[in-house]
Amino acid sequence: MKKNFSAYGIDWFLPALLVVILLAKFFPQAGIASGTFSLTELSGYGITLIFFFYGLRQDPKQFAAGLSNWKMHLLIQSTTFVLFPLLALLLRPFIHGSSSTEIWTGIFYLCILPSTVSTSVVMVSIAGGNIPAAIFNASLSAITGVFITPIWMSMILHSTGTEMDTSGILFKLTIQILLPVVLGMLLHSRLWPGLEKFKSKLRVFDQLVILAIVYTSFAHSFINKAFSGFSFNFLLLLSLGMIALFFFVFGLLYFVSTVSGFNKEDRSTVVFCGSKKSLVHGSVMASIFFQYAATAGVILLPLMIYHSLQIVIAGMLAGWIKRKNEING
Repeated sequence: MKKNFSAYGIDWFLPALLVVILLAKFFPQAGIASGTFSLTELSGYGITLIFFFYGLRQDPKQFAAGLSNWKMHLLIQSTTFVLFPLLALLLRPFIHGSSSTEIWTGIFYLCILPSTVSTSVVMVSIAGGNIPAAIFNASLSAITGVFITPIWMSMILHSTGTEMDTSGILFKLTIQILLPVVLGMLLHSRLWPGLEKFKSKLRVFDQLVILAIVYTSFAHSFINKAFSGFSFNFLLLLSLGMIALFFFVFGLLYFVSTVSGFNKEDRSTVVFCGSKKSLVHGSVMASIFFQYAATAGVILLPLMIYHSLQIVIAGMLAGWIKRKNEING
């Protein structure tokens, strides 16, 4: 049973997210502490290492070889960085309540993030899709998101009268994310053959850093009573909204890729790469965008719900698509 769950990307990490939120609720002191060796500072160093190891995993030759299928790449990237944000903008007039600004900011933030990498590739593999194309698109999304996500965020904040130091944020994202990725890719052939056997341990390290970021974000929010206005019914409604968002994008991509004549392998790549959002990038960027925001945990809430649901739902859909393709030959 455990192996079956792991094959779909479902492991200890999802319940661990719930545990760190509870810790932030009842024991927030470590999350709000400052200093050289505080959890916030150590998480910053961990972020740099996460993306260095991510770069090490990427073969530059394989990345360059994926450039040819431009129609697929255009569909996936435009869904990630154009369709998703537009859906969030259309949703804005329908979100009401005392905490509507923070929740809608969280939904919009979710929608402007790049696609997840490992989960997308795992789901494409399960569905029998085009794995090299999945790796290329997930990697391209992760790199371009360093620039596109801050631009979207600055546009929205500017429209609401909130100033945002875009150049400073881009510089920090470049130092913490882009440069480590590029350096890792350059060192891929030298270091990755010796480190590949520790791939599972590196994944655990990634998850621990994300848990630390989630804990500190929610600790600040709980200390500032940012969740006091949310009821169980509201959280349930938000979860249903995230499910609806996933199925709408997934179904639309399936329809467009089918009428566009994509083969079944490419179609699987489109639907799973285009419908995902990255908790890794979302947590990291939130620690930069909303570093001093009392509502950082609230803003991360839609992303965490979407992340958990996309793993479970996409895992089931990947198995269904694989069986469907086998039946149809």
